[in-house]
Amino acid sequence: MFSITLKLMKKSARMLIPAGIAILIGTAFIAATFLFGNAMNDALAAQNTAQLGGANYVISPDSGKDLTDKDQDYIYTRTVNDFQLDRIRATEGVKDARASYAGSVTVTRGNKHASSYVITTAAKRTLLPVTITQGDQPADSNEIALTKSVADQLGVKVGDRVTVNSQAAQYAGKTGDSAGNTGDAGDESAQNADGTSSHDGDSDAASGASVSSDGANTADSGMTVRVVGLTDDPNGAYAYYGGASVLSDNVITAMAGSNDFGNLPVYLVYLDIDDASDTAAASTVKQVSTLLPKHFSVQSRAALVEESVKSMSSGETSITTIFLLSFGILAMLVAALVIANTFQVLVAQRRRTLALLRTIGANKSQLYVSVLFEAGVLGLIASALGVGLGIGLMAALCQSGLMKATGMTMRLVLSGPVFTVPMAFGIIMTVIASLGSARSATAVTPLEALRPIELTDTRRAGVVRAVISMLLIAVGVALCAFSVWQMSEKIAGRDSMADKQYSLVLLAAIIGCALIFLGLVLSATFWLPVLMRGVGALVALAGPSAKVAHANIQKNPRRVAATGAALLIGVTLVSTIATGAASAKQTMNEALTTRYSVDMIAAGTDMIGKQASEAAKVKGVQSSIYAPTRMMTMKDADGKSLSVLVVGVDGVDALRKVVRSDLSGVTIDGDSVLMPKYSAATGKDIPLDKSVTFTAGAAEAQADATNGPSGNDANGSAENGNGQSGGTQTLTLKPRKVDYRRIASNYAAVAFVDASHFTNGGIKADGHIMLMRIDAEGAGVALNDVFTNVQNVFSASAGVTVTGPVAERTQWETMINGMMALLVGLIAVAVLIALVGVANTLSLSVIERTRESATLRAIGMTRGQLRRSLAVEALLLSLVSGVVGVVLGTLFGWLGSYMVFSLYGDTVFPFEWATNGVVLGVAALAALLASVAPARRAVKTPPVEALAEA
Repeated sequence: MFSITLKLMKKSARMLIPAGIAILIGTAFIAATFLFGNAMNDALAAQNTAQLGGANYVISPDSGKDLTDKDQDYIYTRTVNDFQLDRIRATEGVKDARASYAGSVTVTRGNKHASSYVITTAAKRTLLPVTITQGDQPADSNEIALTKSVADQLGVKVGDRVTVNSQAAQYAGKTGDSAGNTGDAGDESAQNADGTSSHDGDSDAASGASVSSDGANTADSGMTVRVVGLTDDPNGAYAYYGGASVLSDNVITAMAGSNDFGNLPVYLVYLDIDDASDTAAASTVKQVSTLLPKHFSVQSRAALVEESVKSMSSGETSITTIFLLSFGILAMLVAALVIANTFQVLVAQRRRTLALLRTIGANKSQLYVSVLFEAGVLGLIASALGVGLGIGLMAALCQSGLMKATGMTMRLVLSGPVFTVPMAFGIIMTVIASLGSARSATAVTPLEALRPIELTDTRRAGVVRAVISMLLIAVGVALCAFSVWQMSEKIAGRDSMADKQYSLVLLAAIIGCALIFLGLVLSATFWLPVLMRGVGALVALAGPSAKVAHANIQKNPRRVAATGAALLIGVTLVSTIATGAASAKQTMNEALTTRYSVDMIAAGTDMIGKQASEAAKVKGVQSSIYAPTRMMTMKDADGKSLSVLVVGVDGVDALRKVVRSDLSGVTIDGDSVLMPKYSAATGKDIPLDKSVTFTAGAAEAQADATNGPSGNDANGSAENGNGQSGGTQTLTLKPRKVDYRRIASNYAAVAFVDASHFTNGGIKADGHIMLMRIDAEGAGVALNDVFTNVQNVFSASAGVTVTGPVAERTQWETMINGMMALLVGLIAVAVLIALVGVANTLSLSVIERTRESATLRAIGMTRGQLRRSLAVEALLLSLVSGVVGVVLGTLFGWLGSYMVFSLYGDTVFPFEWATNGVVLGVAALAALLASVAPARRAVKTPPVEALAEA
């Protein structure tokens, strides 16, 4: 029987190809998912251990032991001197040792500044976690190897000199504390299972103090160092920082606020041990261990890699793999509908053959097994090809280097699940999809061998299916209505379950949507053919070809429903995501607009007027104000202190150009101050007396007197323009409250005063602010481009930050667009399989209608008309299902948006014309392409030959 089944498969190979393609795509996706998970785990493991550089052993704190708080304190207060590096390097078998210490510095050349993460150097460059691409690693005093990105930013090449500085160095120069605070290992106290830091594996440069070891004061001017090399970070050891520069020992000591390299806190030391002989390496490790402080041990690189992989995986399957795998399962479910259609037609077409087999002795169980065997063979072959395709695609991705943009270098890593899971899933899904057809095969009687073949399936859908689907839809609608009601009650300020159990209300909405969708898919055999019949009746008015297509599409409602449901699943999911993403962007844009009164601000202590003038000329900046600022404190009517940013402006008319708030009837003069109605910190009303007093603290004013350009003496005893003592600055004004929001979110309030208070010495500016109104649409530029161009203007000033709702909106839209592109791309696999199903349905219909097509040709239908009829049939199948999917997806997207984004503001309910139009356009185009091959088959056979074959 099996040999007969294989011969029947060979005869029907053309019919099985579309179903095989559907299986192939689904299994390729699943195989690629496992390969992606393997590659990501491998890349992350390499990245987690990349800081070892060429080290094959590492000295690290003991892990997995019960350590007391005292022990932990001991571990994280060890210094370079505690590890006796000189004795370790002198140990037989040790090629080199590097103490791991790192921090952040500012690198300056001329008027250009850049931030760089810096690490300690090593005697041999192989022990460095970064690669020296040009020049050499620092070896002598006052040397640095810069990251290529920082060098490009500053316009620096090997041999040039730059200035490095840090907060620790500046603090040390002011306080004279050069040895007290040498480091802060607290940031690095959390370790991974591999013993490396969960952050970056190096101790941070501290907020200590510094005088460089060569005696240079680094408080203000920093240290001038020579660039001896350029670095690259190919393994992503410091991907979070964009790479790392390498400093000579004396420079990193000064940047850490110390005057002795041996006093720097470290708890990781990387070793290069000669491991040509396992015995010799073990002996070297034993000798090194005797030199270590307590609670420290030597661990091999191989052990670190193994522990790193274990720490990232759970049951050998990462969260990313599970997430992607869910889309692979979705694709296989859609493929199952295509497979089921194929086997229904195969069994119907073979009814006479099956009946003849029954007459010569085959029993029902043999026929049943033969169909399942055929399905299994198809699943095996297609799944094997799918696994091969998945491996090929992943290998191409790894070789392309596309993942380098994420800071990871991925390689192809094969494993057992890559082969077993996709093939098992493909075979099982194929067999399950064929069960209904196998059951139909057992119903064939020997007498049917004498009957004419009737391929049209006239069975009516079951009553049980109708009842179940109606119940699912009813329960789903009830859950969705309950969720919407509870959210509306919450928004209205009434008692609601969403106040305390929001997650349950949201879950109810999600389950409700799932039940509605499942009910509609199950009942598609009832309503989808009716819908297509109604649309087809209108299309039939277009001419003979459309009328024939309308008649043909009604002949097999079950197959039409299965094909339409497959496409419906993919289109609905794409439309839901697109609608939700559009609603998220528009709703959050509205929310940001109401929470901020200024589109974009730039603020900082080193902002200059020339930069503000350039920023004002950026395309998309409609209007702007450049104003002096001072951080001051005040007390409200309740006696609570508030941090207030006081801004000097030239009258309220200038303010109206940039602030989106009702400023009618408001004036700003020498006796008044404009205050916000609500606190940016609490959102509550700010109670004010008839007058408020702003104060700049004595300590802050003292610093101004000491370092400022006003010419005051070092004791700050000179008087300002108002006759106030230099130790304290105060300003008493009458407040006028207006509802403007979050001008600068770092302060509880931003107050606007007349600019004369800054020019006459009443307030000494400690910074400047630029307020901007943005009209990107009117200027014909992208919002992100405006934000980026303004940032570029202020790039030379390290202390200037650009913020505001435009910045948040740009970040929000970038995140939403990225997520949407990812999800739509994944669901596109299911849509592709569904479109293969459309082609399959047409092909099967042509095979079934061989006699009918021949008859139509015989009575005068041209080849062109026959082709057009199949094209119209394909369009009806795809577009009707696609439009229903768009409607459902839009409704689901609106519901999800209301449930999530109504917490942030008034929800926007958009219709995503662009994305939905593209989806329907792709479906229509694919349907037309799918009709080409069946049409060619239908028209190439002469009518007389076709009638003879039938």
